[in-house]
Amino acid sequence: MAGQALEIFGTTPEGEVVHRVRIAGGGLVAHVISWGAVIQDLRLEGHDAPLVLGFDDFASYLAHSPYFGATPGRCANRIGGGKFSIDGRDYQLELNERGITHLHGGSDGIAERNWMIVEHGADRVVLTITDPDGRAGYPGNCTISATYHLSGNGTLSVIYEAVSDEKTPANICQHSYFNLDGREDIFGHEIMIAADRLTEVDGNLVPTGRLTDLAGSPFDLRRMGPVKRSGADGLQVPFDHNYCLSAQRGAKRSVALVRSLYSGVSLEVRTTEPGVQFYAGVMVNVPVPGFDGRRYGPYAGFCLETQIWPDAINHENFPNAVLQTGEVLRQETDYVFSKS
Repeated sequence: MAGQALEIFGTTPEGEVVHRVRIAGGGLVAHVISWGAVIQDLRLEGHDAPLVLGFDDFASYLAHSPYFGATPGRCANRIGGGKFSIDGRDYQLELNERGITHLHGGSDGIAERNWMIVEHGADRVVLTITDPDGRAGYPGNCTISATYHLSGNGTLSVIYEAVSDEKTPANICQHSYFNLDGREDIFGHEIMIAADRLTEVDGNLVPTGRLTDLAGSPFDLRRMGPVKRSGADGLQVPFDHNYCLSAQRGAKRSVALVRSLYSGVSLEVRTTEPGVQFYAGVMVNVPVPGFDGRRYGPYAGFCLETQIWPDAINHENFPNAVLQTGEVLRQETDYVFSKS
């Protein structure tokens, strides 16, 4: 493996060593750990506060992380009842969310396991992991790679690739929680997402199969506006929804923009993916301190998880979520930071 030496960040309960690497370029510095392919820290030149939520110690990731900086899979987001069928064969996945739904690949998914760092240079790192046949109920051995590249002009380029020896659902995403000003919540942020519909969900946050037209709704983010906004009930809109960007995966394009009114830091998201889950961190409640001794409570950070629509495996009108045998799934997203 080319590149600089690794540092030890911790040890898993199974005795595996967790490594951390530093990459830098284009005005950004990132630290990545092998456990969960986690983006542990991310900094922008000229801006003192970290851009992501995270911990300085590995024990806090094991005990308290709500997927901070992680790479969930093999199928990110929710699968209703953990059930799906491929070619007439029925599968049942682990129900790791309240015994009702399958979330983010299960309790021991790739976000909860140690990856191998196979390449490390000054401005990039490549990690890989194999998700074995039958784990959590998934068919086939699925090998996944994550490439993080600080490619210039404030850009964190994220590329996920996956290949399986059997047909399988596959959907990888980056789950960083961003905060662009270092304040205790994100209510000083504005946001725009280029989508006119979102996937309607039931009480378990599982898509019903219907799409909701956003016109006239407080969920309509097509024009730049505040994250802090009230719904019909007068309460803060609890953003945790998949915004429908396109019917299928396509060429990489700009889909979202967020900026802090306090720091002047902006984040533009460009992706190949047909959906983006905007989660405003409403359920975050971490009992231990994060970076700079901060306590992470509700709305401490936001996620923009670029991916296939949730539960797509169970809805014919949703983008394709089946990875064919031997096919290479490639998902690309750029997170572009700037400061005015």
